[in-house]
Amino acid sequence: MKYEQTIRITNPKKGFSTDGTWAQYTKKNSLLFISGQVSLNNKGEIVGKGDFEIQAKQTLDNLMSMLEEGGGKPEDLMLINVYITNMKYRPIFAKIREAYFRKNPPASTIVEVNRLFMDDLLIEINGIAIL
Repeated sequence: MKYEQTIRITNPKKGFSTDGTWAQYTKKNSLLFISGQVSLNNKGEIVGKGDFEIQAKQTLDNLMSMLEEGGGKPEDLMLINVYITNMKYRPIFAKIREAYFRKNPPASTIVEVNRLFMDDLLIEINGIAIL
């Protein structure tokens, strides 16, 4: 295996930038680790306040943007971890997820949490891809 330098992206071309204390994604060799994505636009504003469906789609769009920027395609995504603030949203998310991963769905875990890092966020998703 050819050695590659670890790449840590804090300021992606699409999506929102971090404060520099964490990376939106980290890539080494054929592994791509995508940090938890939420429904923030490139200005750091919440998209779809109070609307789970809009937030879920924006969150998955952000995940796909990081995947693409890291050199991956949807079929390269091996695992997603999904954090939602109420399990009542699970059936809604299942339908949305199917639209994004119809052909080759990744392994997936979904967990209910009390809250996310901003009060109005309803969902967060991270992922691991093999390129």
